[in-house]
Amino acid sequence: MSAKVLTADAAKEAKITLIEGGRGTQAVHDVVVAMRAARRSGSANTKSKADVNLSGAKPWRQKGTGRARAGYKSSPIWRGGGVVFGPKPRDYTKKVSKTVRRLAFQKALTERINAGDVLTIDKFAVTEIKTKGFLTLLKKQTDARKVLLISDSFDDKTYKSARNVKPVLLATASEVNTEQLLAFNKILITQGALEQIAQRMKRE
Repeated sequence: MSAKVLTADAAKEAKITLIEGGRGTQAVHDVVVAMRAARRSGSANTKSKADVNLSGAKPWRQKGTGRARAGYKSSPIWRGGGVVFGPKPRDYTKKVSKTVRRLAFQKALTERINAGDVLTIDKFAVTEIKTKGFLTLLKKQTDARKVLLISDSFDDKTYKSARNVKPVLLATASEVNTEQLLAFNKILITQGALEQIAQRMKRE
């Protein structure tokens, strides 16, 4: 069966909470920024003048040479010296409340539904482990290049068949997030996943 566009009225019948007006835009921004910041390793590191492994002796005597005074070879103004105010390992994690995360998820899903980018299908599963079979089944539902496929669960055949299809992401209704809802041209949701998303919005 071919996929159908999920309208706002159909979403409300499925008990999907939609956000009306401009509310939630800032929440989407905050959540996406926090998610991307959490993926940063924060491993950038430089040595200060105290960390550089150089001699502590004065490079020349204090007076009589005609040159400026110099106290140590690890001075930041010299080649091989320390770095002034350089980066150190840090944690970029940003805290976002559960209420803001829920609002952002609802807002992102609402915008995609209003834009006609969300399609529904009864179920999505391949009969054998073949990338070609997966693509053939997907093409019957949508011609979009980047597709987010959401289901309540996927069997091993479907997961393995989709491994090499990079523009397509398989996500369960319990783990799909706000950033993923915004990153794809089309969103294909099974009926089972739609029910789980409705329950998830109430629970979070």
